Amino acid sequence: MTVAALPTRKDEAFRYADLAALAGVWPVVREHIVVPSGQSTSLSIIEDSVVEAVARHLVIELEAGASFDLRILNTGAAFGRIAVDARLGEGARFTLGAAQLGTGSQVLEIVTEVFHDAPGATSRQTIRSVLAGQATGTYLGKVAVARGADGTDAAQSVRAMLLSRTATANAKPELEIYADDVKCAHGCAVGELDAAGLFYLESRGLTPPEAKRLMLQAFVAEAFSGAADEEKLQALALERLGALL
Repeated sequence: MTVAALPTRKDEAFRYADLAALAGVWPVVREHIVVPSGQSTSLSIIEDSVVEAVARHLVIELEAGASFDLRILNTGAAFGRIAVDARLGEGARFTLGAAQLGTGSQVLEIVTEVFHDAPGATSRQTIRSVLAGQATGTYLGKVAVARGADGTDAAQSVRAMLLSRTATANAKPELEIYADDVKCAHGCAVGELDAAGLFYLESRGLTPPEAKRLMLQAFVAEAFSGAADEEKLQALALERLGALL
């Protein structure tokens, strides 16, 4: 059995990866998920174990009219990588909400490819990263709309919050469109906590750490809004945010 060669920096999907850490978990086994026509399901992935490296690769196929809701909380490993390939049939709906919370020298990655192969499918991706210390957070996301996939509705919202000047956020939302009648959009922003917002909260009696925690909680909440286990994800994220401040 031939083992796939370890990627290099020339591989776009691994441009910012910690290749030394990746070598310890390579090759990455692909996890296949098929959602039959007309059915709906959801999955939450919580990677919060303090280990050296974690790498997962999900391959998702949504048949006609199927719906899949995927939520990811990526926080624990020194190197944590989650790749997602999703292929959408006619009228399918795919939702991804993910948060990456890193500090120290962590390298956290979410890499997605969403293929709209048939008409009328919808995809929504919301990615939020909060990074402190010398952590690096990466999102590489491609939406590909095939010829004939008219009526496609795809959106990517990517935002990162840097809590220190030594933290790094990499983001590359990408659209590849070969159909005419589509609605596709992406937005990307990297910034710091709003000083005016912090001042307002502190003027209302919150301590500086409480004000920061509240603003970050609202920031991350966007990734988990509407999830089946939203409360659990929010609670775990809030606990991790406390360690970042």
